[in-house]
Amino acid sequence: MALLTGLTIGPFRAIDALEGGRGAVLKYPLPAADGVSIDATNEVILCRSGVEVYAFALSCPHQNTALKVMPKNRGFQCPKHKSKYQPNGTFIDGRATRNMDRLQVSREGNLLVVDPEIVFQSDSDAAKWAAAVVRV
Repeated sequence: MALLTGLTIGPFRAIDALEGGRGAVLKYPLPAADGVSIDATNEVILCRSGVEVYAFALSCPHQNTALKVMPKNRGFQCPKHKSKYQPNGTFIDGRATRNMDRLQVSREGNLLVVDPEIVFQSDSDAAKWAAAVVRV
């Protein structure tokens, strides 16, 4: 597998869910281009990189610190212990011991449907973690 650390993921923006809220399924507009959107209220990161869109938990899997978009939009980083992740959530380096947590995501027309209560961890359910992606 080629490293993706050289890829940029486009602009960052803050968003709110179009539908849903705490404890409910969330709906967001399907990103039209590469970029990162963060819904701080619901603690969801949406990332489109190429033809793939991911939904991640906002917190670092190491100690639950809110992740930040890395400079030049080359992935994500934990500001507490400097763990770094590729745009697809794959762990690069730092104190974390696994990839970012992916959320269940699907597509309904031009909407992304995210269930923030269904979390996939790469070390405990690799197949579901790998499948938690929408291709556009």
